[in-house]
Order: sequence, then structure tokens, then C-alpha cells
Amino acid sequence: MPVNKGIKSREFVLLKKMLMTSAHSLKVIEKRVLTPSSVELSFQLPQELLKDYAFQAGQYLTLAHQIEGKEVRRSYSLCSAPCQNTWKVGIKKVEGGLFSTWANDHLEVGESLKVFAPEGKFVVNPTANDSSHYLAFAAGSGITPIMSMIQEVLDQAPKAKFTLVYGNQSPEETMFLDELEQRSNAEPERFNLIQFYSRTQVDGARFGRIDTGAIKHLFLNELSGIQFDQFMMCGPEAMIQTLREILPDHGGQPENMHDELFFSSETAVEQTQAGQCVLSVVLDGETSTFNIDKNTPVLDAVLNQDLDPPYSCQGGVCSSCIALVTEGQATMIKNQILTDNEVAEGLVLTCQTLAQSDQLTIDYDEA
Repeated sequence: MPVNKGIKSREFVLLKKMLMTSAHSLKVIEKRVLTPSSVELSFQLPQELLKDYAFQAGQYLTLAHQIEGKEVRRSYSLCSAPCQNTWKVGIKKVEGGLFSTWANDHLEVGESLKVFAPEGKFVVNPTANDSSHYLAFAAGSGITPIMSMIQEVLDQAPKAKFTLVYGNQSPEETMFLDELEQRSNAEPERFNLIQFYSRTQVDGARFGRIDTGAIKHLFLNELSGIQFDQFMMCGPEAMIQTLREILPDHGGQPENMHDELFFSSETAVEQTQAGQCVLSVVLDGETSTFNIDKNTPVLDAVLNQDLDPPYSCQGGVCSSCIALVTEGQATMIKNQILTDNEVAEGLVLTCQTLAQSDQLTIDYDEA
């Protein structure tokens, strides 16, 4: 299969826990300015770590560093392809973003960061005989995992094709613009680049956002009559939700539509629980028990106890902080990651989990 649908439930989470413990100090050997507000970092991998950091196109790295006196962790997608044997991430500066601002403005070549092993289920794994036509939609920094996929598919599957619909504000703010245009010009029969700019009118590009009207217009015109086999989406939640509604009319099915959010605006559940909960946390073979407020996310409470659970984004859009509820009741503020079956098994994103019972036990080791 050209697309890896990801390891499900317990098997995936156990593997993820193992990888999240595999953190090493890696040196930044190159810092390339992509746009006025984004950079690409390249890491040096010692020979003995190559196996630990093997990755699939679309996966991400969790980076950690001491900033303003505390460790800050953030996840960034690998924008290089596995076949290139390089480890590169693209980081776009986010307003108010502590890590992204530091990485863009202050990080210097030669510094080392704490880097966890690659993870993530938004991946492609093309084979030499893959003849699929991939259609990807990306906006802004959502291009980073898609960039890895494009390179891997085109370099590893000579029979495959790739169409990218890519939205940005302007050419100046477009990550990897030169590389994408060069590839499109060099291989027009295999790689089709369709660009949208929301604030600048550019010859050969469309003006506006990738919204309902734009998507439907594409399928009535440039994409008309083309059979796509795999659909990849990465960017704002509104764009992805619109695509989920439209793509089924053009060959999209649950098994061939894949997406990843970089942030979520999903409305949170009401946090009306009052009182205290006795929380027991199983982590690294030890159990810690303490009282927490029911309105405090479990991950926050665990970190406040100076424990070291796996975590990254703290926003409910990665899968690093998954744990298993083995006793008691809990609810998630929002969930864009876990399937219904995984939730039914008792898996939760601890950064989004609130206690609903007076006693709650979560197990990071057996999740």
C-alpha cells in the first residue's frame, strides 16, 4: 500500500512511548532562511543513531530546549525525505510562539537541541511499483510534511504522480517555493503545482484562499477527469474540514483521505467539573498519587509534580501524551487524534483530559 495508515491503538501507542524515551542531543549543522518568518534546520546524526531516527515521509520530530528558564517542547515535521538520508525541519515563526520565535531569531548553527525520535501517523511509504496519483492540499507551514512526501514519492516511485495545491499569503512568505517550482518545471508530467495567494496577485497563480468555491472550481477545470488515488491534507482546520466534505465526490474515501492539523480551533467542551480528584499516574514502572483540581488538565497536573511524561504540542494535535485510563472517568476537552475505537479502549490525550470522577488512574506505560 502506498500510504501507511498507521499502527492502531495499543501497538501504536506502545511504540510511540518507546520512541519518546529515545531523546538525544543533536547538533544543528545548518540554518537556512526560507522566508522572512521561517527557517529550515538541519541536524547532524551520528552513525550510531541512524537506526533510532529512521523515519517515514510525513513524520515529525519533537524538539526540546531550555528557553527563559524552562524546557519548552514543540513538534515540527521533517521536510526532508527518508531517501535523502537527511534530517531537516521547517519552523515558521508564530505570533507569541516561544519556541518558534527563539528558533528563528536566536538559535545559532552549532547549538544542540534535545531531539526525540521521529513519530506520527500522517505518512506515505511508496514502493518502486507504486503508480498512484497523489493529490495534496497544504497551506502555510502545512507544506512541511507534504514536502517530505513529494520528494519521497517522486524519487522512490517512478510510476507515481503528485499534484499539490498550495496556499499562502504571498510568494515572499511561501516556504520551499524555489524547490517546488524547480521540480514542477523539471517534471511537469509527474508533478503539478497549483498555487494560491490570498494577498498578492501573481501571474500563473490563483488569487484567494483554498475554500469551498476554489476547490470546486479546481475539480470542474484543472483537475477534471483525473483519477486520484490518495488525498493528503495539512493546514488550517477550516480548509481540512471543507476538503473532508468535498473529496468524497471525487474519489475520497476514509481509507485514502489523510490529514494532519498544525493547530485546532475546535470548540472545547464545557469545563464545569468542580472539586478535587485523587490522581494516580503510572509512569516508567512507578505509581505516583496526588490530588488535582478537576478543571486542571491531567498533563499539567503531572508536570506540576516534576514528573517526566511524554508530551509535545500541549494543544491536542499531536499524539505524544497519550495514556490509558484504567480507573475512574475522564473527558477530553477536544480530540482530533484518537479514533472512536481508541477512545472506547480508554485512551486519552492527557493534555486535553479532565477528571470526572473522584479517583482517576492513568497509565502511560500500558497505553
